[in-house]
Amino acid sequence: MGKENIEKYSAGYALLKFVAGLWHNNVFYRKVIVIGQENLNPDHHIIFAPNHQNALMDALAVLFTNEGHNVFLARADIFRKNMIASILYFLKILPVYRMRDGFSSLKGNDEIFTKTIDVIKHKNGLVILPEGNHEGFRRLRQLKKGICRVAFQSDEATGNTLKIKIIPIGIEYSNYRRYRQVLTVVYGKPIEVSEYHQLYAASPERALNELRNRIYNEIKGLMVNIDTEEDYEAIDELRSIINGKHSDDIKVPKISRDRALIDKLNQLKTTDNQLFHKLCSLSLSVKEKVKKLNTNYRLLEKKKHPLVWLMSGMVLLTITFPLFLFGNIFNMIFLGLPVWQTRNIKDPQFVSSVRYALSLILAILLFPLFLVLSIILFSSWWTGAIFFLSLPLSGLFAWNYYLLYKRIMGGFRIRKYKANKDPEFDILVKEHRDLVNNVSGLYND
Repeated sequence: MGKENIEKYSAGYALLKFVAGLWHNNVFYRKVIVIGQENLNPDHHIIFAPNHQNALMDALAVLFTNEGHNVFLARADIFRKNMIASILYFLKILPVYRMRDGFSSLKGNDEIFTKTIDVIKHKNGLVILPEGNHEGFRRLRQLKKGICRVAFQSDEATGNTLKIKIIPIGIEYSNYRRYRQVLTVVYGKPIEVSEYHQLYAASPERALNELRNRIYNEIKGLMVNIDTEEDYEAIDELRSIINGKHSDDIKVPKISRDRALIDKLNQLKTTDNQLFHKLCSLSLSVKEKVKKLNTNYRLLEKKKHPLVWLMSGMVLLTITFPLFLFGNIFNMIFLGLPVWQTRNIKDPQFVSSVRYALSLILAILLFPLFLVLSIILFSSWWTGAIFFLSLPLSGLFAWNYYLLYKRIMGGFRIRKYKANKDPEFDILVKEHRDLVNNVSGLYND
């Protein structure tokens, strides 16, 4: 598949999407929560507009949470080498030329524009990241006008028959870089481009600005958006302190709780600035003490850490330790090696993208080899197949084993702090309780 037929169905691409999506949604992330799927209609001509905070992972978040063979736009300079360009076209990525690529190269956008029309006509779903580039902060930046131009010009070029819809998307990660986190993708209600046709005919520039502002406000309402730069760290941490325990909640997702919390804080900053800054100060203080005392918010929330439960947990860890060692064969190869390879990446927002890509490549290359070796080593093929299937399952077990180990060690540590009447721990408990109670009061007013 090349640029000329990028909108066409490809069996090879469909297979790769299935395998890569399986790895993305079940191994790399422990949970993928999708909200607003009712807003997706496979018969519509759609342009997707997600926020952009985490490099390649933002595009994959869209790709692996809808059924289409989406086509993406990316900066043209990464297409310079023919072999790389061929791979990118196979992955359904089209180049967009900018002034920095040379004035003469801008003519190439005419051909790309024609292809975007083909993509929209075939109902693939065109994905445009309207912020233009990524930034590792939970806030929406000013959008570029490109997405609006593509929408209006595509409609105009097809006689306004496509009835193009722009789907705003909010993407949220419980952590940008770590494995086994929670990804939340929120699909908003479609924006009908036809609503702006008359305005575009009368004043194209005004129509571009109004549509851009509409997209901006819609995306902003779907994501975690912390506008303030001065208090960003405190508010961002407060989300974890108050709502971290709800990360896996599907009925009332954490992203909804975070947005509600931020709204309350924005109101508080206006109505009671002194209390607002007190909460921000407590948030940063609790964060610092938690790190210093090597504990976490989930442990602080528990009133008791029963010795019987902790000792029972130690017995369970001891009994299952051999399975933990076996499971780490999987973890060290498919998760450990990519971590080692990404130690020196300068842009931290590319870390998860490279880790995902490397772990997927290792899985595609080594899983068939492991399957063949498993069948050869065991007397019957079905025994070998069971052994092969046990590798990823034991890897996930080993991951959860480590989390349980940390939970038990953390429980013993807190019991020690309490027994020794550690003054720093006592202050931490008081500040944490004060913070939680004050935030709870915001919802009761």
